[in-house]
Amino acid sequence: MTGFDETDEAFAVELPSGSVDVAAAYGRPDDAWATIAIAHGAGAGYAHPFLLGFARAMRREGVATLRFNFPYLQAGRRMPGPAAHAIATWTAAAALADTRSDGGPVWASGKSYGGRMASMAAAEGAITPTGLVYLGYPLHPPGDPAKARVAHLPAVSQPQLFVEGTNDPFIDPRSQLEAAVASCQDASIAWIDGGGHSFEVKGRKRPADEVGAGLAPLVADFLRART
Repeated sequence: MTGFDETDEAFAVELPSGSVDVAAAYGRPDDAWATIAIAHGAGAGYAHPFLLGFARAMRREGVATLRFNFPYLQAGRRMPGPAAHAIATWTAAAALADTRSDGGPVWASGKSYGGRMASMAAAEGAITPTGLVYLGYPLHPPGDPAKARVAHLPAVSQPQLFVEGTNDPFIDPRSQLEAAVASCQDASIAWIDGGGHSFEVKGRKRPADEVGAGLAPLVADFLRART
């Protein structure tokens, strides 16, 4: 494989009920200087247009990409399974990314739920990426800031980048996210002005793959600065 193409992959995830295979896609540009593993959000799989666009644009930035499914979605279910299953998936995905990285830095990333599961895996020490990038971190359910998912974030020792839309109902009030990020060991926020949870901007209709691709330059800049 050369250039910016991807190849279909599959890898095994060890769950309490036994080993299951999940679908994935790997792409490595000829001049790759880093690798980023990318997990999907709760309601969409690894082939969602947003992730396709983001991964394609990251490869054009010189970063190899690994997109993958979680077992619940691979099995055709819409609702995520136990967090332990997602952490096991991240463990397997990170191991695969490491083997393909040619010794270069490997980052963990994810849209919403996928990013939160990466943060939990890192906090537990199940994965040890160079750093983590969250594309719309789901701080709390919309309209319910009392249920903030932040307790584990200070335990993440690696650099963390929170890419967040200023109109995202999952981080309203924004001050709550800012406080959570301030409690972390090494974290920062990249604000997308007017963006919602999927970085859609009211009054500006764009295809989801274009929206995802638009985030790649700032993410690549962060990776370069911290690699």
